[in-house]
Amino acid sequence: MADTDQAAQLLIQSNRADTMQVDSRDGDRIGHVHAYMIQKRTGHALYVILAFGGLMGIGKAFYPLPFKLLGYNPVEDRYVVTIDHRVLEGGPSWASNAPDFDQAYADRVAHYYGVGRKDLTLG
Repeated sequence: MADTDQAAQLLIQSNRADTMQVDSRDGDRIGHVHAYMIQKRTGHALYVILAFGGLMGIGKAFYPLPFKLLGYNPVEDRYVVTIDHRVLEGGPSWASNAPDFDQAYADRVAHYYGVGRKDLTLG
């Protein structure tokens, strides 16, 4: 697929997540998608892990964000964080060792952003 065709695509491969740029709602580039957290039961992306900061991979931080707090800009083919970037920067994050993204951690992220709790059980 040619790069010029990519913007018109409605799906993105998970192994190409790091090519998807993310902007603040003010239009400033803040980073890129590092990964999608997909619920096994439904196959829906519930969270996106944003990566930003650092230089040449050093000092980069990762921020889990409920997927519903992202908008999509089809003209620029990038996501837009719909909350103030300072709120995002104060949220749950990690730099080197990713936490277990279990129910307790998902609840912590949901509580911080004031969104509804998602049940991650398989039942």
